[in-house]
Amino acid sequence: MRLYDTAQRSIVDLDVGPDVGMYVCGITPYDSTHLGHAATYLAYDLVVRRLESLGNSVELVRNFTDVDDSILPKAAELGEHYLTLAEREMSRFADDMTALGTRPPAHEPRATQSIDEIVDAIGRLDAAGHAYCADGVTYFDVATFPRFGRLSGLDHESMVNLARARGGSPDNPAQRNPLDFVLWQPSAPGEPSWESPFGPGRPGWHIECSAMGSAAFGATVDIHGGGGDLVFPHHECEIAQSESLNGAPPARYWVHTGLVAYAGEKMSKSVGNLVFVSDLRREVDPRAIRLAVMAHHYRDDWEWFDDEAAVAQRDLERMLDAARAGDGPRAAGPPARAGP
Repeated sequence: MRLYDTAQRSIVDLDVGPDVGMYVCGITPYDSTHLGHAATYLAYDLVVRRLESLGNSVELVRNFTDVDDSILPKAAELGEHYLTLAEREMSRFADDMTALGTRPPAHEPRATQSIDEIVDAIGRLDAAGHAYCADGVTYFDVATFPRFGRLSGLDHESMVNLARARGGSPDNPAQRNPLDFVLWQPSAPGEPSWESPFGPGRPGWHIECSAMGSAAFGATVDIHGGGGDLVFPHHECEIAQSESLNGAPPARYWVHTGLVAYAGEKMSKSVGNLVFVSDLRREVDPRAIRLAVMAHHYRDDWEWFDDEAAVAQRDLERMLDAARAGDGPRAAGPPARAGP
């Protein structure tokens, strides 16, 4: 099987054994599943199915980031406990994924249930000289990891700008380096807090996946996946942490999916242009949603248009009619771009 490896910047033949481990970064459960989520997890569902068709056994782990800087303000806005919000959205997500025909992961670890592993990882990073405390916040010191930036291939200025746009704090004068990132931080009033050697508080985003991934697969997993917007900073930071902890790369292959746009911009809550799977499910057969999404190559960035669900529904009905007639599936329109 061949896939594009982000780290090698090329299509590679997967050199894996009969038992394949795959870790895919999951959702932050503070809103409903949108088409960007669907495109990502349908792509990895296809990877799992293809590997299994080749005789491999695949252990898929997909986490939930159920405590971070997105879910806490959303819960406060709604006036409910953050775990109540998380449980509701995780249940909706599971319903959507089942409707779209994805196979459930073997494990779905949650950040809030992995605090001991997270605290242990931060402690080991600190003991090895990879962390420091400033103004009560514990940071990863990127100067101790010279390979930082290799996955994304971005220059320093580009990384700083992306860090600023994606939840980092490069302008914080307390940081030694603009690219340093939070491992542990004090909780604001009303936020969840756990005891730790670094003071009471809560984990940063990136260390959660390093801890959960290592707990599931040890130092190195075969395939690590996620959306293309996770290459930097999330996966770049994850590599820095995990290699510093374990002395080995956290993944043999890095696989990323393209991003989905709507109304001319990438789908995002801040823009307000999300297309929710649950809404589409009320309009068309969920199999039509899967068909529409998978008509696009998994690595392509693409835009959703309002007529795509209806077009896919018609294509699905043609396929079903042809199958019932014994002629095999026939779909209208040009074929999707093939290849890894």
